Amino acid sequence: MIYGRRHFEQSPGTNPTEMRRRDFLAAVVTTIGAVGTTSWVSAQPKGEMYGEIGKIIAVSGKRDEVIANILDAVSNMPGCLSYIIAKDVSSADAIWISEAWDNKASHEASLSLPSVKAAIAKNLPLIAGFGDSIVTIPVGGHGLSAPKSR
Repeated sequence: MIYGRRHFEQSPGTNPTEMRRRDFLAAVVTTIGAVGTTSWVSAQPKGEMYGEIGKIIAVSGKRDEVIANILDAVSNMPGCLSYIIAKDVSSADAIWISEAWDNKASHEASLSLPSVKAAIAKNLPLIAGFGDSIVTIPVGGHGLSAPKSR
């Protein structure tokens, strides 16, 4: 459910506050599924995890509301190994999200969950823009175990 520059290119007329809600939602949902196509060109090797790290810029004064909406949506996402939401200390409106999934398919499937769709809809008018977004291949670390083989 991460949003980022790769998900939604910022160009004139694409600011969420300047475009129609339906068009913005379609752009976000369409591009979220396609994130990382430049860095994730080939099929995901079997057994590799999938990750994303991205930045959301909330409308001034709305960061905590955006965070609350996201937190309400992420408690039960199959295949999600880690979903961390953090406040940017250098910007009062910025949010960083770091995700780790058992695979890319689980991440893509999460976008169809009712809770995730609801969070996206609630947050559309609260998002001023997006910062950097990258796709990663998590390999482990404290608090993150590799997914069990299927």
